[in-house]
Amino acid sequence: MVFRTRITEMLGVEHPIMLGGMTGVGTPELAAAVSNAGGLGIFCIHNAGPPEEGRKWIRRMRGLTSKPFGVNLTILPTMGTPPPYAEYVQVIIEEGVKVVETAGSNPKPFIQAFKKAGVITIHKCVTMRHALSAERYGVDIVSLDGFECAGHPGEEDIGNFVLQARGAQVLRVPYLCSGGVSTGSQLAAALALGADGVNCGTRFCATQECSWPDSFKQRMIDAQETDTVMMLRRLNNTCRVFRNKVSAEVEEIESQKGAGMVFEDVQHLVNGKRGRQAEKDNDPDGGIWSAGQTVGLIHSIPTVKDVVDAMVSEAEDTIRSRLVSLVCDPQKSSSPVAMQSRL
Repeated sequence: MVFRTRITEMLGVEHPIMLGGMTGVGTPELAAAVSNAGGLGIFCIHNAGPPEEGRKWIRRMRGLTSKPFGVNLTILPTMGTPPPYAEYVQVIIEEGVKVVETAGSNPKPFIQAFKKAGVITIHKCVTMRHALSAERYGVDIVSLDGFECAGHPGEEDIGNFVLQARGAQVLRVPYLCSGGVSTGSQLAAALALGADGVNCGTRFCATQECSWPDSFKQRMIDAQETDTVMMLRRLNNTCRVFRNKVSAEVEEIESQKGAGMVFEDVQHLVNGKRGRQAEKDNDPDGGIWSAGQTVGLIHSIPTVKDVVDAMVSEAEDTIRSRLVSLVCDPQKSSSPVAMQSRL
């Protein structure tokens, strides 16, 4: 079965499933696998390093897939000199990228440049306030990130059951359900709530094509939905990461320091370079790595294609079999007494 939504029509993809941009693990190889499976693969251009290296990644991506793909531009506050965002934008436009996902801070300074170049823009939002602002700025698609997501879920703790239904009430542009999604029944639920597709991250990290070491993936398989940590809440920079020795230490420092905590208290633990080194060292306890609550739904390490195919198949079965079977003609339905006798 092929699901046809505003997202599939706009992006020219077979399935309403997207790989969102991810720091570190978001590579052209993983993104291409998602695109080749019929979804939309996206990689983070800043993962490549300087803008000209990002240009090489875009060209590498084109060598890995002939299907639609996108590039992520994450705009975040920095301790020092900010990344050359304008140069990344120029590279993306010059290379003819058709889809860009922005995340983090306000994308307004870059949206018009992308729109002028004919680029479809997607922006990640964690509240309806931000989503409506993005819509006003001219964003084509909104990715609504629920509290379940990996990375930065914001500070208002809105779960997807409310966030997605709210999107259907107020948004005019198509939107994606993002955060905590890894199964076909969840895809069906997202479509039922009004979303036009889903944006997955953690689920695609536990695949054969992901560059994470097997030890990281095994931790995900062994994990429960409770095995994530919400760190840096006291700094209003909440981040959901996998529960390991380092994140537990961060959690303990936050508890001890209380309101007096400053970033420097944990900087040595949450440094991105330390996390990348832990990946190289095959040490899942060596640094911080992001993971959403959907780790509790992951029980194997399949290929990306297997993940996409299974999600689509399960979504179809959920809609055609389970949901349809629940709708009955009141004239033909069993009486309450008969129903109770079967319970």
